[in-house]
Amino acid sequence: MPASADQPTTELPRPRPPRRLGLSGKLLLLTIPLVMIAEVLIYVPAIANFWMNRLNDRLAAANTAALVLDAAPLGMVPDSLARQILKSIQARAVAIKMGQQRRLLASADLPDAIDHDIDVRNMTVWHAITGSFQMMLERGHEVIRIVGPAPGDAQFLEVVTDERPLRLAMFRFSRNLVVVSLVIAVLTAALVYLALHFLFVRPMRRLTASLVGFHENPESSARIIMPSQRGDEIGVAERELSDMQRDLVSMLHQKSRLAALGLAVSKINHDLRNLLASAQLISDQMASVPDPRVQRFAPKLMRSLERAIAFCQSTLSYGRAQEAAPDRRMLPIEPIVAEVRETAGLASDASITWITAIERGLTADADPDQLFRVLLNLVRNAAQALESNPSSDRPTQIRVSGRREGAVAILEVSDTGPGVPQKARDHLFEAFQSSGRPGGSGLGLAIAAELVRSHDGHIQLVEGTIGATFRIVIPDRPVELLSIRNERARA
Repeated sequence: MPASADQPTTELPRPRPPRRLGLSGKLLLLTIPLVMIAEVLIYVPAIANFWMNRLNDRLAAANTAALVLDAAPLGMVPDSLARQILKSIQARAVAIKMGQQRRLLASADLPDAIDHDIDVRNMTVWHAITGSFQMMLERGHEVIRIVGPAPGDAQFLEVVTDERPLRLAMFRFSRNLVVVSLVIAVLTAALVYLALHFLFVRPMRRLTASLVGFHENPESSARIIMPSQRGDEIGVAERELSDMQRDLVSMLHQKSRLAALGLAVSKINHDLRNLLASAQLISDQMASVPDPRVQRFAPKLMRSLERAIAFCQSTLSYGRAQEAAPDRRMLPIEPIVAEVRETAGLASDASITWITAIERGLTADADPDQLFRVLLNLVRNAAQALESNPSSDRPTQIRVSGRREGAVAILEVSDTGPGVPQKARDHLFEAFQSSGRPGGSGLGLAIAAELVRSHDGHIQLVEGTIGATFRIVIPDRPVELLSIRNERARA
């Protein structure tokens, strides 16, 4: 049955992804092929070099034998001695070429055919690698002829030998090399794995665990990660994550407070509007009383009640919606400042000196109700700051000044109180952040800043003054020249 629009919907639990290989497993799987690649890169040139060395050893031994055989009188060497010399150098025949003549110095058990010829005089690296592997992959008892440089005036030296002993030596060398390199590679891989595990995998697991725990309870300050003292990218990520979690916790607490505030206001809004409506009816009747004092205060009382009813109607718009767009017009400042003084109860308060320093005829392009709210919030904050510091030797006074600089109206509200605490200045115009006194809601300056911004102006705390001084800057709206010309033309 589909849920209706009025029925609450429960959030389905987020499906967990299938468990896969973690960073440690991936690191291990990455290390294994790298070790194998390193083994291949070590083994291939090593076996080729071993093969070349063995071929050169055979040629060097054959060279020595050729010197002995060539030194014999008339080149006559007994067969028994020739066989012993060939056996000692593991060869079947030794020949040398001088000029156009090839001379067989000694031979024993020569085969009918030679299987392979290997010329080491112009051997390249690639031919050494392919030749070594070709010899290892062969089977049987092949006979090879090795051709190399000869001493003296000879052109080259030839040695006929069996391939099998050389192939067996290459197998033994390969086995020893693989065993030793594997041991070294395993130890190196283990050290690299442990180093990467402690340097990267464990910190990443810590970051992941913090993210998962914070997601489960984002309003708990205990789930905020404690950053380490690392100076690399992981340390930066830990510190940024910690700052982000703290900001989110503070924001969620602020949202919870706003939600609670909106719920409380919604509960009292209905009854409060009825009470204010009854008070408005009584004030209407008071307006007909001929007493001069009543006639003086009745309009102000009616206006205050109208504002209070409008505020209740919007249900504290700061907490649940945006402020209404300002209804701007050029209005005089002095009457608004006088009304603010009377509304704040400072007209008859002799303990606080009120000073007004407004330029004669000063006007501002603003919404009268919103400008009244801005000044009233600042004046009330100043009065409460003075009342909270009764033991000060300074005179208690509130000063409201105003002037115009071109197309900009500037208003300042200052007091001689203790000033704004340093810890409150970083979040001075944020909701629930700037209240430094017991019982304060922290909304006054936030509401004032929002209203001033809606006029394309700004509000700031002036540094270097006695007490606290707030400056409000409200620029005039740009005027279209075409509309002015049309008005003048109609006039």
